[in-house]
Amino acid sequence: MTDTYPLESIDLLITVTLNPEDNNVKTLTADQCEQIITYLKRETTRIQLIIKTQTFTLQSTKAVELLVRQYYSSIINITDIAFANQNRLDDCPIELKKVYKTLLTTLSELISFLEARFAKYLSPEERVNSNYLVLTKSALKVKLDKLRQHLNYKVLQEMPPSKLIFKRLYRFTNTKNHKFEVTFRAIFYKNELVKGLYGLKFENNEGNDVFTSVDKLLIYLNYNSKTYIDQLTQRIIKALEPCDDITEKIERLHYYQKAFKQQHRKPGFKLNPGYHDLKAIMDDWFELEIRYLERLVQFSIVSLPKPTVSPKPNTTAPKEINKVRCMLTTDQLGLILRGADEARILVAKSMNQVFRTLVPHLSTPFKENLSYDAMRSKSYIAEARDKDIAIQALEKIINKIKGY
Repeated sequence: MTDTYPLESIDLLITVTLNPEDNNVKTLTADQCEQIITYLKRETTRIQLIIKTQTFTLQSTKAVELLVRQYYSSIINITDIAFANQNRLDDCPIELKKVYKTLLTTLSELISFLEARFAKYLSPEERVNSNYLVLTKSALKVKLDKLRQHLNYKVLQEMPPSKLIFKRLYRFTNTKNHKFEVTFRAIFYKNELVKGLYGLKFENNEGNDVFTSVDKLLIYLNYNSKTYIDQLTQRIIKALEPCDDITEKIERLHYYQKAFKQQHRKPGFKLNPGYHDLKAIMDDWFELEIRYLERLVQFSIVSLPKPTVSPKPNTTAPKEINKVRCMLTTDQLGLILRGADEARILVAKSMNQVFRTLVPHLSTPFKENLSYDAMRSKSYIAEARDKDIAIQALEKIINKIKGY
């Protein structure tokens, strides 16, 4: 075999030797199967070395990109054929099953090698075909399972936001039919995330910092998930609770803002390419929260210590609030209340008072008891979809009024 096409030997093995339509592969002896397995393990290293040598000798970036993409598409095509051959076998001897398993592992390692070493030459928005996706998810699940053994999984699960990350990753590996197209960008990102989790080093004083080791990794990889952002902002708000006054809260927020800005970020990485960067969203959130608290200080809306009064025994049951159900989500309601306050349609001492007064009397189809503080906070990081739905709801009201 010449080095002009290093995949020739594996290609022939899959398309001819292990092709059930051309050969009776079940007649392969145990020794022959063992020889194929040994050969495949050596072949992985040999092909990787040849690809490195070929790309090193090329003079232009365009030539390297063309070569890498040729290898990438060829290996994926060969993988499809290997899956098809395996599916044609009804009853397969255990030795032959080992051959196919080793073969698919070899192809998976070659793909991972190209993705890790030559990622910038691959098209990230290209859709992943179904067979390669099965192979990738299987390899990713193996990495996750090993990660659980590698780290103290019980401790890791208790560390925000590890529970969310592992849940999302396992859901991806276990889902058979995805509702969206999986691109190579998504695969690259998840592999990089798992690789980062392997490299985490946990400090003994981890709990003293609002940003955990996992947070720092997610900030580095621009993990711009709305759920994660909600959890992160709520943790920051909770961390402000021990503060005695608003001035101390502002100082603490400035400290957290500085700590966030100082975190490293990997260029070109983003979980969701169709949404804002994590940095942009959090920068806006910090600025708005600090500005809001500064306004409270400016207007002297500071809680004064209450006089000590002996508590009277509560002889009556707490009054049940009759709530009004709104057919919107918490985020959409928050946008409308914030807009009404800033437009001075609802007039109160502060926006906080608007939310604190009205929200306890509201519920949604998804939640009975709403947090006024969480709703106000979320109104600063609303998604475009929530804005559109809130606008549509207001337009319905306008149309109703026009018809009166």
